[in-house]
Amino acid sequence: MADLLVRNVPATLMERLKAQAQRNDRSAQKEALAVLESGTRLTKSEWLKLADELREESKEWGPLADSTELIREDRDTR
Repeated sequence: MADLLVRNVPATLMERLKAQAQRNDRSAQKEALAVLESGTRLTKSEWLKLADELREESKEWGPLADSTELIREDRDTR
């Protein structure tokens, strides 16, 4: 993993980040990472391309089982 150093963060911004981190029960560093992740989400076309790639990879696993019967059986036992 890479490191990122952000210099000259205004005190008010740092306080807001710390308060948000506390509300989310995270460290300021983990909160900053979460903010970066949410601000750099994949575009729709990137997401669709990734989905296509994963769909192709999953074909190597063979046919997937139909879980309908298992779900119905579980519901019937309640």
